[in-house]
Amino acid sequence: MEDAIRTIDAERFAADALHDAKAGRAVTVCVPARDEAATVGPVVDAVRRAHLVAARGSGLVDELLVVDDASTDGTGAVAAEAGATVLRLSRSAGKGAAMRAGLAAAAGDLVVFLDADVENTSGIFVSGLLGPLLLDEDVALVKGCYERPLAGDPSGGGRVTELMARPLLEVLFPELSEVRQPLAGETAAPREVLEKVEFEPGYGVEMGLLLDVAHRFGVGSIAQVDLGRRVHRNRPLDELRPQAVEVLQAALARVRPQPG
Repeated sequence: MEDAIRTIDAERFAADALHDAKAGRAVTVCVPARDEAATVGPVVDAVRRAHLVAARGSGLVDELLVVDDASTDGTGAVAAEAGATVLRLSRSAGKGAAMRAGLAAAAGDLVVFLDADVENTSGIFVSGLLGPLLLDEDVALVKGCYERPLAGDPSGGGRVTELMARPLLEVLFPELSEVRQPLAGETAAPREVLEKVEFEPGYGVEMGLLLDVAHRFGVGSIAQVDLGRRVHRNRPLDELRPQAVEVLQAALARVRPQPG
């Protein structure tokens, strides 16, 4: 396998064309959420309308699971009302811990993670992330990539990504420098891959998964899918610093001594 990150347009994967490729495998969409009552309902609804046909089991998605990370704003109730199965955690342990709990509870052979705060989630997010997994057995991890608007400008979002995550990869893991959105919450992988890597408890989870998969399965096992544009709430800088610290910690913990 070539040591290169493949970038694929999500439009290439039509949901109908992927059904046969499932070959009996079950798919779980898992949405970790903490205090996202304003947006989790539309996220769930977008997945259900596009892919979930629970009554006959003929949809691309077999299970839609929201992990309510001890929310205080009714996130779990909103998600249940929209049609998701809800796993409520008794206390918040961070995004990565919620993803790990979702994996443990999920029934799927393939797991797609979506963020709960995205305002323009669509069915193509799911079919795009699943496409490489279903059609290429060598793919171990799929990351979403996209444009990120900020304050009315078409780009400029993803400040932790651009100022911390991507420079880290460029300096410490240059073989992964082509990954455009290393912190993307839109991520998919086979269960058997996810069970072999570590889940950092907090916001370092995405960086940790990316580096662990690259180390264990090879850079060529990673694909990124262009999902177009992603719109979500942009946080103030004082809330981004702790995220950046956790991303830095996850990366530095995985720096391995060079031979020689």
